[in-house]
Amino acid sequence: MFRCWQGVVQHNRVWSASFHSCPLPLLPKPLHLCPAMPDFRLTLIACARDLLACLRFYSRLPLPALAFETAPHAMPDFAQGIRMLPLAGVLIGLIGALALWLAAALGLPALPAAIAALAALALATGAMHEDGLADFADGLGGGATRERKLEIMKDSRLGSYGALALAAAFAFRAAALAALAERFGFGAAGAALVAAAAVSRTAGLLPLKLLPPARPDGAGRAASVPSDGALRLAAGLAMLVALLAPACGIGFGRMLAGLLLAAGGAWAVTGLARRHLGGQTGDVAGAAQQIAEIAFLCGLLIGTRLA
Repeated sequence: MFRCWQGVVQHNRVWSASFHSCPLPLLPKPLHLCPAMPDFRLTLIACARDLLACLRFYSRLPLPALAFETAPHAMPDFAQGIRMLPLAGVLIGLIGALALWLAAALGLPALPAAIAALAALALATGAMHEDGLADFADGLGGGATRERKLEIMKDSRLGSYGALALAAAFAFRAAALAALAERFGFGAAGAALVAAAAVSRTAGLLPLKLLPPARPDGAGRAASVPSDGALRLAAGLAMLVALLAPACGIGFGRMLAGLLLAAGGAWAVTGLARRHLGGQTGDVAGAAQQIAEIAFLCGLLIGTRLA
């Protein structure tokens, strides 16, 4: 009986060894019918970080440093982070719109209310774009050579060409905003100012995208070239914000005219910088923003008549 039991055990061992030595067929990998969802929390944090960086660079708003910011006071990443610039423009433009609505609530006429709105915007931004326009005008008007023009633009003193450009730009913006308030109401004019702030700041990126830096230092050199993806996203957001104009009764056709004129104004400034400077600087970007804002506001007035 013992020998019989040993035979059974030995037979089982041989069968087990032969079973494990036989290669098993490869089974297909399981299909993942539900792919892993992206981490939207990280995406939202990155967008919030870019938005705060744009606000700090383009305004003087006292924003506290938040826990998720690694370098809260560094220059924004113009390659990727500039995608949030239109939303930063919305928040900046709201300051001017609130000043416009407050002035209207106090009973001020359209033109003084528009001037109050532009003054509030200048205080919020430190007049950085206006300063760029003045320097650009001084350089193009007062210099005979490329080197001399760049030297004049770097000078902090205000010349006659810069003063005239500042006065003309402020007058155009105030008159256009007042006309919008008279034709469509103060609510629509405030919405138009918010849209103009987003559209014009996005248009101001055009020189940075199309031109090389004109000098080896300065903001134009420090700013990296906006990537195609970031620029497309910024342009899409700016066009969405521009829909505030037809939503307030200004008209879809006038919004399209404003967008085309804003892009054309920034393109014209880019062409002037290419011809006279051979590249872009921070002042060129500021001038492009101012011209684009004027063009957008004037575009919203095309075909209107004062009631």
